[in-house]
Amino acid sequence: MAEYSVFGSMLAVGGMVGALMSGKTADYFGHRTTMWIINVFFILGWLAIAFAKVSWLLDLGRLLQGIGIALTSYVGNIFIAEITPKNLRGGLMTFNPWMTGSGVAIVYLIGSVVKWRGLALIGSIPCLLQMLCLFFVPESPRWLVKNGREKEFEGVLQRLRGKKADISPEAAEIKEYAEFIQLLSENKILDLFQKKYARPIIVAVGLMTLTQFSGLPGYTFYMTNIFVLAGISSEAGYVTLAIVKILSTTMAIFLIDKFGRRTLLMVSAAGTCLGSLLTGFSFSLQDDHYWISSLALMGVSVYFASFNLGISGIPWIIMSEIFPVNVKGSAGSLCNLIYWFSSWVVSYTFNFLLEWSSTGDTA
Repeated sequence: MAEYSVFGSMLAVGGMVGALMSGKTADYFGHRTTMWIINVFFILGWLAIAFAKVSWLLDLGRLLQGIGIALTSYVGNIFIAEITPKNLRGGLMTFNPWMTGSGVAIVYLIGSVVKWRGLALIGSIPCLLQMLCLFFVPESPRWLVKNGREKEFEGVLQRLRGKKADISPEAAEIKEYAEFIQLLSENKILDLFQKKYARPIIVAVGLMTLTQFSGLPGYTFYMTNIFVLAGISSEAGYVTLAIVKILSTTMAIFLIDKFGRRTLLMVSAAGTCLGSLLTGFSFSLQDDHYWISSLALMGVSVYFASFNLGISGIPWIIMSEIFPVNVKGSAGSLCNLIYWFSSWVVSYTFNFLLEWSSTGDTA
């Protein structure tokens, strides 16, 4: 059981490593090169899992995957924000979580019919495709300006906006912003612990902790165990979750602007609480397999639907907006580290708790 818990939590350990190296890696190598590095981590991780004959190779694969995911969560959002025009930025930033949720849903569907080694090999295919496609993807214009490559910057910006587009106003704005950033002193994480940053730090760290302690790593990493204990067919369970994920992530795109972030976050938190209660209550039932299976599947579905409505993406949006520009990089690194540490705590302990009382009987 301990080895299984270590395997489940190694993704979070890799996430902590990736969180610590994400900012410096992107700043030094650039966003496009960092995405190549990310795909190398992913491919090596998938291959280690697919061809593992000993447990440490499985752990290594999960560790490499975690590093890749943490780097992606940092670089991907920044890259989208930096190459997108202002009038499209919000929509594409919202579209990104939808694509992520849909991708996870597709993997659930494939995983319902493919064994885990085959699934690991399939997982490496998109990484190989992205590595090839990156040859046709330009570097971030803002990164080019920041690193003094102004000739390339203008060519890339023109390419992104179209041959006939007038890029002069936007180019001037990007250059002005880059000059402003260079005038600011480089802040370290310890600089965040000042009284003037206390409130945003509490809010950001609280939201990152909520994201993981709402139970996501436990549900995600040990979903098969939950289905087996509840007497639910894995195929039926994962197909249901795939549908729920796609529908809920689609709804989130339209609801966030209509109801606002705070309201949607509160509804999402209440829904995940209800889903967890339903799941837990189902296991306290004795000798009524129909109700155990039905309530467990309902609880898991309510949990993921609610999570995708708000907790999935809103904390990251709020975190990016509440810090001043001079400490945003340090704040992002701290929040990313807290996010993955919380994930490790939940993913490592969940299996022990499940084994300790899988039926809710603590006597």
